[in-house]
Amino acid sequence: MSERRLLTLLGALSSEEQVATLMRCCGSSRWAEALSSELASIEHDEALFERSDQLWAALDRADYLEAFSHHPQIGADPEQLRARFASISDWSSHEQAGMSAADEETIQRLARGNAAYLERFAYIFIVCATGKSAAEMLALLEARLPNEPDEELRIAAGEQAKITRLRLEKLS
Repeated sequence: MSERRLLTLLGALSSEEQVATLMRCCGSSRWAEALSSELASIEHDEALFERSDQLWAALDRADYLEAFSHHPQIGADPEQLRARFASISDWSSHEQAGMSAADEETIQRLARGNAAYLERFAYIFIVCATGKSAAEMLALLEARLPNEPDEELRIAAGEQAKITRLRLEKLS
């Protein structure tokens, strides 16, 4: 029998609490509301993950940008992160743990790269940082900077999908 731990946890919440909980995993209100409205018809946790991906893929640019706005910038000041993202700060800190061992040059290059990325694409650099060092994240940022905007949005949305899956798994 397939697991239902996540569905059981979410099912015990009111619809408002479900949406708020799902928003911790992905900051798209359309995604969270749509997934919440379908929870009763989902049979097991793996089907929930699959439906999550399907709903995410069906969204548009505005929904993606809303979700991205719920992320702290990689390498940002920890105190600012705690204040702005209190509901996900523990997750963000863990996800960006690779930043703790970064040398000053890498930190400075990340800061410059983040600024260039924001200027080019008008949203912060999104990467599933779990398990990546600061140097790996910097290499990904620099490799993605030349991308065309549509291609980069697709890549960033794919990274958000990975983050969402990891965060959903952390709920159960």
